[in-house]
Amino acid sequence: MPDSQLDWRKLLCSTRRKEIARKRHCGQAASAGTHVCAEEIEHDYDRILSSTSTRRLADKTQLFPPDTNRSISTRLTHSLEVSNLARSIGVRLAHDHRHDVFGELADKLQAERTVPALLAAAGLAHDLGTPPFGHPGEKAIRLWCKTRGIKLKDFAEFDSNCQTFRLLTRLQILDGNFGLDLTCATLATSLKYPAFSNDLSGFKKFGIFERERNIAHEVWDQTGLAEGVRHPLAYIVEACDDIAYSVMDVEDIVRMGYASCNNVMDFLAQSSDAKTKAVRKRTLNECKVFASKKSQRHLDEQSMLVFRTISISEMIESITRTFVSHIDQILKGEVDGEYKLVPKSDVAELCCRLKKFGRRRGFEHRDICQRAMKDKKQVRETMDYLWCGIANPDRGSAYSRLPEIDRRAYEVTSRSWSDKLHLLCDTVASMTNSELISLRDDLKGILQ
Repeated sequence: MPDSQLDWRKLLCSTRRKEIARKRHCGQAASAGTHVCAEEIEHDYDRILSSTSTRRLADKTQLFPPDTNRSISTRLTHSLEVSNLARSIGVRLAHDHRHDVFGELADKLQAERTVPALLAAAGLAHDLGTPPFGHPGEKAIRLWCKTRGIKLKDFAEFDSNCQTFRLLTRLQILDGNFGLDLTCATLATSLKYPAFSNDLSGFKKFGIFERERNIAHEVWDQTGLAEGVRHPLAYIVEACDDIAYSVMDVEDIVRMGYASCNNVMDFLAQSSDAKTKAVRKRTLNECKVFASKKSQRHLDEQSMLVFRTISISEMIESITRTFVSHIDQILKGEVDGEYKLVPKSDVAELCCRLKKFGRRRGFEHRDICQRAMKDKKQVRETMDYLWCGIANPDRGSAYSRLPEIDRRAYEVTSRSWSDKLHLLCDTVASMTNSELISLRDDLKGILQ
C-alpha cells in the first residue's frame, strides 16, 4: 500500500515509459511523476483508436458472433460504448463535482480535459486483449494449457485483462519496446486487477502477467500506486463495463429474437427495488406513443431503445454520485479488492436483474452454448497446429504463419518454455473470429 493518501497530481501523471527510459539512460533519476499534461493524455485515446488491435475488435464476439446480424454489438461497439459512458462520467466529475473530487487542485490538473480523456482512453482499451469468440475463446486457451499439464497460472488461468496490459505495454509497437507508449496515468487506469498470479492481493483475479511485473512497478512508481491498489478512475471504467454489457446484451437478445421487450419488462416487474420499478414504469409510459400497427419486431426494437436510454441515464447518474460519495475512502485506501461501484449504488438491483436476464435468455440459451462449444474447439485446434510450429520452428511451415510482429518480439527473448507459450497466446488472442477460422483450416490442410 502507498504510505499516504493518493495524490491526483501523480494519479494523472502524463509521463510515458519511453521518457522514463530516456532519463534513466542519461543517468537522471526516474522519480515519481507529477507532470500533468492534458494534451499528452488526450493523445492516448488517438493512439489506442488507431491501433490494429482496436480495429480487430470489430470481428470479435460480444454475445453473438458479428456475422449473425449487422446491428448487434461486437467487441468494438462494446468498447466504444464503455469509452463513451466513462467519458460522460468524467465530464460530470470534472465540471459538476470538481471540488468534491479534486479539491483545490482541479485547475492545476486541467481536470476538464484530463479526466474525461483518461476515462475515454481506458474504456476504449479495456477489452483489447480479448481473444476471438470472446469468453469462449478465453476459456479455450485455459483448457488447452490445462490439458497439456501447464500449471503456471499465467497460462492455465489465462485472462484477457492481463493480455490487455501486455498488449498496451509490449506488443503493439509504435517505436521501440514500449507498446503504444501510453502515459502512466492511462496504463494505471487500464489495470482492472493490479495483482500478479502468485498474490491476488484481495482481488478475485490477477491482472498482470509475471513477464510485465517490472513494467507494472514502473507505472506504479510514477502514479503513487502499488500492487493491490487500483487507480481511482479504474473503478469507473469497471462500472461502465458492467453497465454496457448488462444493458446492451439484453438489447441484443431482443434484437436477435431470443426474447421480447415485454419479457424484459415482466422480468423487471418481479423486483421490489424502487429504482428498477421506476425505470420500468417510465419505459412503459414512453412506449405508449408507439403506433400499434407496427410489426412486433419493430416495436421491440424501438421499446428497447427507449429502455436503454432511460436505464443508462439513471445508471450514469447513480455511479457518478456513488463515486463522489466514496472518493475519500478510495483515496485513503480504505476499500478492499472486492469493492465495486455498481453494488454500492442505487442501480445495483437493476443491473443485477439485467445480468440475470442476459444469462438465462442469452448465455445459457442452447444455440449460444452450442456455438460456444464449436468456437472453443476451433481455438484449441488452432493452438495445436501453431504449437507444432512454435515448439519445432525448423519443421514445417506453421511457424512462418505466425504474425511477424509476434515472431520478432519472441526472437529477442531467451526463447524459454514460457516465452513460447506467450508467443502462442499472443498470436491466438490477437486474431479475429474469421482470421482464426481461416488459419485453422489452412494449417489443418498442411499438417494433416
